[in-house]
Amino acid sequence: MKNFWTQKYQNNQTGWDLGKISNPLQEYINQLTNKDLKILIPGAGNSYEAEYLHNNGFTNVTVMDISENPLENIQKRMPTFPKEKLICCDFFEQKDTFDLIIEQTFFCALNPSMREKYVEKMHESLNKKGKIVGLMFCVPMFSEHPPYGGNMEEYKTLFSDKFEIKTMENSKNSEESRDGKEVFINFIKK
Repeated sequence: MKNFWTQKYQNNQTGWDLGKISNPLQEYINQLTNKDLKILIPGAGNSYEAEYLHNNGFTNVTVMDISENPLENIQKRMPTFPKEKLICCDFFEQKDTFDLIIEQTFFCALNPSMREKYVEKMHESLNKKGKIVGLMFCVPMFSEHPPYGGNMEEYKTLFSDKFEIKTMENSKNSEESRDGKEVFINFIKK
């Protein structure tokens, strides 16, 4: 899997990369008041979310990706971002816990056969009352390669045993290219 994603970055095949933080996540982050929240961005890619958080005074943001390439891109773009918080590893092997996990194109990059494992690992990776907040696709996409789509009914079934579904609604302020294709989620660990 690492080689697959590394080749995508090396060949500049990063069509999922918006080149900036998405509107829904920026709006969510803007209302956060606790700058010390322990935040994880798994499968982060070039993580404009981490850049936005860092530039707005959040002090405990960890960026994780299975490929070193996007982590190197982040370090070049943000030399003041703590290097020890840029972690190259498989999310499913990490052991730390967090207050908030930001979901931005990580879920859809994983083969659907890994979705239950994703839910389990997210639950395990959150502190008490921790949250997963972000965007998921709510349309059929590809079945042979990422991005893999999904729908709200599937997400409700997957997450409702381990998470309180505080918000799961069509995103009202998605980027134009994703308008009508995303659902905004805010799930609280039970």
